[in-house]
Amino acid sequence: RYEEALSDYRMAFDHLRRNPFIDYKQLGLRHILYAWEVLYSTAAAQCRLQQWEEARVTLDKAVVWRPEGRTAILDLALERVQNRLFLEPMHVPLGEFFRPRKKEVEQLDSKDFLGKPKVISSIIPNDEYIGFEPLRPQKQGFYEPSADALR
Repeated sequence: RYEEALSDYRMAFDHLRRNPFIDYKQLGLRHILYAWEVLYSTAAAQCRLQQWEEARVTLDKAVVWRPEGRTAILDLALERVQNRLFLEPMHVPLGEFFRPRKKEVEQLDSKDFLGKPKVISSIIPNDEYIGFEPLRPQKQGFYEPSADALR
């Protein structure tokens, strides 16, 4: 399923929107996905599909995205591609991507942003209107409680 993986890697890189990384800490996850890792994994899929020239171009692109010029991994990968040896895609460490920290989960409390529902009814005995609308013009004597209601 390398064609499908290649498509997924390309889509992931497109969704980075020229950002060098995505930090999942805001979601309570402990992983940072770097653009160069996505490109490296793209090159690994291209190697498996025997697309050696495309893999070399993709790795050259990954060198540009690698932070602070630390390219030892990518230099080794370029040598492997030139020798037509397969690359292994980058792996997310097990349990690190989808499992938030325990202390962060314990602090989560449900919040009621809307408040409790209230039943609103009219205290005017003659008012039979049900629904929502802007203010209606008042009729003389219509809104006055009856003598029975006052007792």
